[in-house]
Amino acid sequence: MNTDIQNLEPKSLWSYFANLNAVPRASKKEERVIAFMVEFGNGLGLPTTVDEVGNVLIKKSATAGMENRKTVVLQSHLDMVHQKNNDTEFDFDTQGIEMFIDGDWVKAKGTTLGADNGIGVATIMAILASTDIPHPAIEALFTIDEETGMTGAMGLQPGVLSGDILLNLDTEEDDELDIGCAGGVDVTAKAEYPEEDTPENSVAYTITVKGLKGGHSGMDIHKGLGNANKIMNRLIFNGFDGFGLQVASINGGSLRNAIPRESVAEVIIAGVYDEAFIFDMQQIVREIKEEYAVTEPEMQILFERKEEVPAKVMTPAAQFYLVRALYTAHNGVYKMSAAFDDLVETSNNIAKVRVGNGELQIQCLTRSSVESSKFDLANSLRSAFELMGCEVEFSGSYPGWAPNPNSSILKVMRELYQKINGEEPRVVACHAGLECGILGTHYPEMEMISFGPNIKGAHSPEEKVQISSVQKYWNFVLQTLENIPVK
Repeated sequence: MNTDIQNLEPKSLWSYFANLNAVPRASKKEERVIAFMVEFGNGLGLPTTVDEVGNVLIKKSATAGMENRKTVVLQSHLDMVHQKNNDTEFDFDTQGIEMFIDGDWVKAKGTTLGADNGIGVATIMAILASTDIPHPAIEALFTIDEETGMTGAMGLQPGVLSGDILLNLDTEEDDELDIGCAGGVDVTAKAEYPEEDTPENSVAYTITVKGLKGGHSGMDIHKGLGNANKIMNRLIFNGFDGFGLQVASINGGSLRNAIPRESVAEVIIAGVYDEAFIFDMQQIVREIKEEYAVTEPEMQILFERKEEVPAKVMTPAAQFYLVRALYTAHNGVYKMSAAFDDLVETSNNIAKVRVGNGELQIQCLTRSSVESSKFDLANSLRSAFELMGCEVEFSGSYPGWAPNPNSSILKVMRELYQKINGEEPRVVACHAGLECGILGTHYPEMEMISFGPNIKGAHSPEEKVQISSVQKYWNFVLQTLENIPVK
């Protein structure tokens, strides 16, 4: 129950997190959460504004004795990824997230939890509402649409903020101080394709790939997780080459920034091949499951015979080019960083595949901390899709965040972390897309650090946040605010 969540420590943070999670807040549908934040700021009597794109800014003066410290921007994003399991009955547009406690973790019932970035938002709310937390002057910036385009950060105008230091509370490992991140670009391929009448004496099947872990297409891209779109294409490729399988429709994946967990295809084959088709495909299924036995132990690949045969299917020629383009298109890690150990430099996620009624669309998210490498991979994808006759569009490009290992706030936070925890933090750059890169283009002199508690499985229904880690992180936030350098 969410009331149990509100009794966790620190109570103020968890209480605000529970209140926030009662508000639907999908990317590009943030009207209700914007109103929620405006009501919160006004209720505290703090100066509260909404800019032209929907970002909320709440200001709070320094507490007594802290007036000579540098102004701090506390920043988190309001939107969350809306993902659920296929067998979960849930309406993200009307329902609040249903949370529960499992040992040292807070989880959601069959949906994403919203800890990314709700814990950050709740942290800032608790600080703004406090009467006994020492802090310098604060500019609390709550951005919109971080998950599907970062349009909030992009739309923020120069001159809105006056802070010297920005603390971004959107990192998911509590021993990390992030000082750099990847940029990204959306790659979208579209085409119309010819259909033909389904041949006589055909039999129809629904092929389902499900039970994959999914996850964050940046932070989890190196883990060797299954991509439902690539697995489905492999099945269709083999069925097409071996038995003349033809596609009526494909529906795989949902969001660009989530590794696709599920894909469903409606296909037909000639009835004469029915038994041989199932026999051979089960052998391919066994091979795939063996390959992913460690990383995807819950994977399911199902073939269900359908009574009703679709009226139209993709022509063999069109399907030939589709399955080969999807096979060719790179998915996963493309290049590792030469500047940072164990850091992915460039990657791609084949996030969404839609085929049906003579139209197809393929959506990818390409990430890199090196701008030229980002577009090198994007052009590789473009080439594969253009060769099959698609129109390809690049959109939503945003820059990475160049690390500054010599910033004064990094020195302060490293020393504090070591003093509090008895060990050095890991100073890293990450492969996720943080808003710091975009905000840094508007405010190039502002020092920035990103940090947060342990969150696992972001962007998937497996998302969870660690209770003890939130306590550790909260203490670190308070100590950091108390030790902000003087102006």
